[in-house]
Amino acid sequence: MGSSITNQQRLPGANAPSITMSTLSLVLMLLAASVFGVILVRRINMPPMFGYLLVGLLIGPHALSLLKNVKAANTLAEFGVVFLMFSIGLEFSVARLFTMRKIVFGFGMAQVLVTMAVVTGLAMFAGLAWQPGLALGGAVAMSSTAVLSKLLVERRELQAPHGREVMGVLLAQDLIVVPLLIVIPALGQPAADMAMEVGMALLKATVVLGVVLFLGQKWMRRWFHIVARGKSSELFVLNVLLVTLGLAYVTEEAGLSLALGAFVAGMLISETEYRHQVEEDIKPFRDVLMGLFFVTIGMMLNPTVIWKQFWLVLLLIVGVLLVKAIIVYGLSRLFGGGQSTGLRSALWLAAGGEFGFVLLTEIATAKLAPRPIVQVVLAALLISMMLAPIIVHWCDRIVIRFSAGEWLARSMQLTQLAAASIATQKHAVLCGFGRSGQSLARILGQENISYVALDLDPERVREAAKGGESVMFGDAGRRENLIAAGVKRASVVVITFADTPTAEKVLHYCRDLRPDLPVLVRTEDERDLPRLVAAGAAEVVPDAQEASLMLGSHALLLMGVPLNRVMRRARDARNARYRLLRGFFKGLSDQPEETDAESARMYSVLIESGAFAIGQSLDDLALCDIEVSAIRRHGIRGLEPGPETRLQEGDVVVLLGTPNAAAAAEAKLLQGV
Repeated sequence: MGSSITNQQRLPGANAPSITMSTLSLVLMLLAASVFGVILVRRINMPPMFGYLLVGLLIGPHALSLLKNVKAANTLAEFGVVFLMFSIGLEFSVARLFTMRKIVFGFGMAQVLVTMAVVTGLAMFAGLAWQPGLALGGAVAMSSTAVLSKLLVERRELQAPHGREVMGVLLAQDLIVVPLLIVIPALGQPAADMAMEVGMALLKATVVLGVVLFLGQKWMRRWFHIVARGKSSELFVLNVLLVTLGLAYVTEEAGLSLALGAFVAGMLISETEYRHQVEEDIKPFRDVLMGLFFVTIGMMLNPTVIWKQFWLVLLLIVGVLLVKAIIVYGLSRLFGGGQSTGLRSALWLAAGGEFGFVLLTEIATAKLAPRPIVQVVLAALLISMMLAPIIVHWCDRIVIRFSAGEWLARSMQLTQLAAASIATQKHAVLCGFGRSGQSLARILGQENISYVALDLDPERVREAAKGGESVMFGDAGRRENLIAAGVKRASVVVITFADTPTAEKVLHYCRDLRPDLPVLVRTEDERDLPRLVAAGAAEVVPDAQEASLMLGSHALLLMGVPLNRVMRRARDARNARYRLLRGFFKGLSDQPEETDAESARMYSVLIESGAFAIGQSLDDLALCDIEVSAIRRHGIRGLEPGPETRLQEGDVVVLLGTPNAAAAAEAKLLQGV
């Protein structure tokens, strides 16, 4: 009896371990493969998306076939699309759409519709029906929001004319995906039922969206207020998941897509004050699940198709890039863009994008197009998207090569910049005129030190110039702009933005143009400090370091620590961190405890005619118990004195050490004793 009960108790869970291990093995395989894939692509400075695609290609059924439970992986990946659409919905605030309405609803919508029409015509010419041609046209029209928006930010071109066009078109593409996700499944129905299916789908979408948006606008903010009163981050995240997946479920039950409901949820929350918090909370879910989505896209691709249909895939890649580039260029000129702006927008938007893969998945599910055709289009879009960063990298050179107006615009910009700086000598060149740059400009102005600032935000440049600031539009990462700003006549260059790759470019050009010119660099924290110092930075100022010093100083003051002790603590911390702030020059107003015989101070020694040190290196002099902090030569403070540095007549040697050590060093420099 007891044995029987034991067996019966085990029966319901008998298969549980195998099911659990099957699910666990699936997740472990996806995680391990994704980690190694992303590490690999990041080593070659490519987006993580390509690592996921590579992983899917390798473990999928067309390659190593390591992943057996493909259906379960597809189910997980579908939630990646859900959270991607939710994030897109968060971006579609009414105010943002209104400010960009001409680009989004004019230029952007026209780009998608014209591309769909052209691809449909080409597909019908190749022997396909118009339904698959229309669906494939929607997939081809998409560009990569993830890749291009990241590149715009990294290259600081978001506010440039072509940057505004690119973002407007990307927003339009993201928006038009919603009706395409409704229409594509209906296109797979028989011709007699298709009109009815499309009409019913659009009617359902209108009713559901109308009810949800009308009621949601009224109740969403109240509901989030109630949840926020719980003051629990776990509760807040759970509520975001509930709203997102709940609305996705509603739209799916209405016969529409999960992604549509998630998009609506994002739009509703975008109108509340909780938008930014929601965006941060949902980001981990979105990124992980989107990674799984790209893994499944890689699994769809059959490498043998590329091998067997190599010339067809190559022809389609070239065709996609050319057709989209021509359409975008023509529409850009039609909507008032210049020749160079149109060329840049065309090159940026020519490649495929992630929503093209979403639509191809819908096309394959609805069996709208033959599988070999879907495979060829998938391969072409995937390879074109991988080419996007390369195309963007060469964009400027291509535009200069084919746009005569670009030469004129560049020449006028450089002429204006050179004219603004031509009368300045020993000035400061500020790279970036954001908050840090403007604060520095005020300090320089108080000391009557002239400066020339370069910035890429046209609105900021226009307003600052009207206010009398010496700021010009230009990329500090270009050699010709630095020359026009008078870097060869400057006393210092200050990089005020925290962008390490651009800072390295500026440092490279400054080192080439003026090896003795000190360059100060701002960075977010100390992670990039070795790179910047190796590139030639005279000093690196981390935001995190200064913020911690200010927080510590205020905390000590509020706890009753005397002001002079707080200031000394901050000074000691800076002395330990910054070479240029070590020690101090003695003055009559110094406190007694700061001028004892053991405290390090700074001393200036002028190397006059006949001094023993003239012509000798610091290594030869072998100064003991003291540090040569700097050498001023010809009015410029050399910031990196090394053992091989030879002293010249007229040099001012700045020493850091105790009074006794400084006296001995001064005697050695001047008299050799």
